[in-house]
Amino acid sequence: MSLATTQSNPEHLHPAIGDSPYPEAAFRFVLEGLRFTTERACAQYLAEGLPIPDLRHVSGQQLCLGLREYALERFGPLAPSVLRHWNIHRTEDFGRIVYLLIEAEQLAKSTEDSIDDFHSVFDFQEAFSDAALRASLEQILAPRIPSRTAAASSRPGHS
Repeated sequence: MSLATTQSNPEHLHPAIGDSPYPEAAFRFVLEGLRFTTERACAQYLAEGLPIPDLRHVSGQQLCLGLREYALERFGPLAPSVLRHWNIHRTEDFGRIVYLLIEAEQLAKSTEDSIDDFHSVFDFQEAFSDAALRASLEQILAPRIPSRTAAASSRPGHS
């Protein structure tokens, strides 16, 4: 599946979106998460020294995984609670939101795209379990927290 933003400004959501079981915040989250996912993919290609492909498109699976990562980075351990509050309980809900955005002409899809691409990408209970949350948060925070040995060696008198 591939998606392309047609109007990437989440400030202007189509009024028809208000008729869905998902609040407006969920649609904004998905649009922001799409941007997050494409930026992360681009950074990964650059880090690996690979040519950057056309990243206006991402697969349904890539988007689901990116939305999980974005939720953890943005909301930390509250991510599963926030998603539940928005009536998002499984990856299929991400797909429904995406397809409502497509209908509202906020996103575009290719002929190969299918809502089935969002089916069971990951299990929410496993993906947001305490152990998974700890591991993900450690990974997210690791680049920002200096190691103890690096911090100790940077103090005067420690070489």
